[in-house]
Amino acid sequence: MTKRIIGLTGGIATGKTTVANYLADVYHLPILDADIYAREAVSVGSPILNAIACRYGQELLLPDGSLNRQKLGEIIFNNPEERHWVESLIHPYVRDRFYQEIAASSAETLVLVVPLLFESQMTDLITEIWVVSCSEQQQLERLMQRNNLTIEQAKARIKSQMPIAKKAELADIVLENNSTPTALLQQVDTALAGVSTK
Repeated sequence: MTKRIIGLTGGIATGKTTVANYLADVYHLPILDADIYAREAVSVGSPILNAIACRYGQELLLPDGSLNRQKLGEIIFNNPEERHWVESLIHPYVRDRFYQEIAASSAETLVLVVPLLFESQMTDLITEIWVVSCSEQQQLERLMQRNNLTIEQAKARIKSQMPIAKKAELADIVLENNSTPTALLQQVDTALAGVSTK
């Protein structure tokens, strides 16, 4: 049996979580989330977290030994070389976890939520690409509101990813999230039924 493996991606704060939750709640599809595996990769005492602490110093750890994400974010979102170094540790771990979960699943359709699907070169894991897209202004406003960021911090995070327009060009399905949640989820219904929205 050939599995249908949907790679759900898009820019930061474009609405990926809304789509993933809908696919889980309404269609009961298994959701494999790269962000969860990335957090696993830097769990307390992990080799990857130890390597990060060795490179940037113990001040990158919180009192309980866990990663200070805010401090790491300040380093890597303003320095592409450092971001690539951190990603070179985390991405292989995430890829391995995806392999394990795909192999272990008996589901016919799986959803892989991978914000950096193209950047991490994981497109070989999936059978179709869905990109959640919205205007840059909406993305900026949502990100500032959601993460309590300044406009400069939000712009740095957006700039660290491949532009949404470029991701949309590479997609099989583009889900436009410029109006209401209902409009977005109607597109999800159509896409899951196998009708192209490009």
